[in-house]
Amino acid sequence: MYEFKLPDLGEGIHEGEILQWHVRAGDIIAEDAPLVDIETDKAAVTIPSPVGGKVISLGGEAGATLCVGDVLAVIETAKKAEQDGAAAEQASTAPRQPSRAAHPVQPGPAPQPRRPDAGRPI
Repeated sequence: MYEFKLPDLGEGIHEGEILQWHVRAGDIIAEDAPLVDIETDKAAVTIPSPVGGKVISLGGEAGATLCVGDVLAVIETAKKAEQDGAAAEQASTAPRQPSRAAHPVQPGPAPQPRRPDAGRPI
């Protein structure tokens, strides 16, 4: 789950009023798609979604005032869902790795002693 908090919207701006949501709880949103319109004492801005995924909850209704740092939306990210699914699938289908003890290392042939006259010309 990704908790998206109201970001700092500019110098000296500490809160904003929700004008309009572009999504509802349960909707799927793409990264950078419009999420919400917020009005401050200086301007109205559209805030895009920082992540893609399923919108789980919204931080308030239109007309509500949120402070910087308040949760705007909770989004179940596509990456999180994929990771959970992939981890579950991998755990159920992954072959078991044999332990090292199951396959002991076999020693190679013992070195042969050299003859004392080896390497001398005949």
